[in-house]
Amino acid sequence: MKKTILTLLAITTFALAGCQEKPKTEAPQKPVAAPAQQGQMPAGHPGGAPGGDPHAGMKSQDIPAGVGKKAKVTQTMNSGGYTYVEAADEKGQKVWMALPETKVKVGDAIEYPDAPPMNNFQSKTLNRTFEKILFIPGIRIAK
Repeated sequence: MKKTILTLLAITTFALAGCQEKPKTEAPQKPVAAPAQQGQMPAGHPGGAPGGDPHAGMKSQDIPAGVGKKAKVTQTMNSGGYTYVEAADEKGQKVWMALPETKVKVGDAIEYPDAPPMNNFQSKTLNRTFEKILFIPGIRIAK
């Protein structure tokens, strides 16, 4: 009789212990970002993350010779830690680019990496909307 009671007590104890909430062993999933609306920056672009600039303090990267597109600077301005450059390629096609603040002047021959364009980007620091702009890590100024 003692063995039966001890056995039932042990089974009940194990059963109750097994019913308690167990710690989750799965890795937490990353939250899915809401898609950017027209004219808004997705996270990872300058000004795209709420509460701060994810690129704050970022330095312009050197672009190796021959790896980018070639163009001549037609306009440039600095604002909010970024340099905005308008440049015309050999065919006269103009493109706006935004990159970490860099010394560049009108007339400079540059090379820049290709990047997907962002349409209707509104720069709050310039109080201006760019119809199409590329966000790039840097440019190479040809000597």
